[in-house]
Amino acid sequence: MPAHPHRRSRRLPSRTRRGERASSGRSPVWRLLAPAVFVAAGALFVTSEVSSGGTDLRAGRYDDLAGLANAEAHDLSGLRTRTSALTRQVDRLTADLASSTDAAEQRKVESLRGPAGLDPVRGPGVTITLDDAPDDKLQAAGNDVSDLLVHQQDIQAVANALWAGGAQAMTIQGQRVVATTGIKCVGNTVVLHGVPYSPPYRISAVGPVTSMLSSIDQSPYIALYLQQVRNGLGWGETRYAAMRMPGYTGSTDLDYARPLTSPSPGPGGSTDTRG
Repeated sequence: MPAHPHRRSRRLPSRTRRGERASSGRSPVWRLLAPAVFVAAGALFVTSEVSSGGTDLRAGRYDDLAGLANAEAHDLSGLRTRTSALTRQVDRLTADLASSTDAAEQRKVESLRGPAGLDPVRGPGVTITLDDAPDDKLQAAGNDVSDLLVHQQDIQAVANALWAGGAQAMTIQGQRVVATTGIKCVGNTVVLHGVPYSPPYRISAVGPVTSMLSSIDQSPYIALYLQQVRNGLGWGETRYAAMRMPGYTGSTDLDYARPLTSPSPGPGGSTDTRG
């Protein structure tokens, strides 16, 4: 019996010392953690104050739905009033266009659509096809390969000969040719109206077929082209009893041309032509 109390008296101090060590170990942590919590809470309060700007953070603008509906209705009424005013303005301008003077100018514009290439055209015609030489001919040509390729000046020569032969309308690769059409060679392609095309190139024209082909035969530049046909350069002529061409639908604005201003007289009445 005396031995049991003796063991308890030895264990109790041990537990007490461990409790003291644990209490002393937690005390510095809580001393550091408590200020951090207060600092975080203060930062949270400051953030809320800055975000709200002194107002309620809740969406108070939805509290008065009737007021919101009235405001939207007012805005809609204003838009309808502006629409009515613009409609009346359009109607007034349309009526002005229908006046006798403007109608005459409009008829003049319509009469120029055909010569400008804006209207479709139908009639007898011819198609000239230009093509590069086959690959085996190009490889065999070596450094003289340029003579067996179609260049922009070849297309331009055919187009000019067709115009000179009385062509009334023309297309290149199916695109209507107008006064602002430019033919530009970029690499191994030809760019027309901003679209690149690869050979073969087809130039079609509506007009007097016999006269147009005669004009082609008389062109010295085309004669030089035909000399390379025997070496493999592509050439073809096709006649049509009737062919239809679309009207030009692109922009007719000039991007680079500018009106030429009259040069001002220089000293002594002479004309100063310096740029």
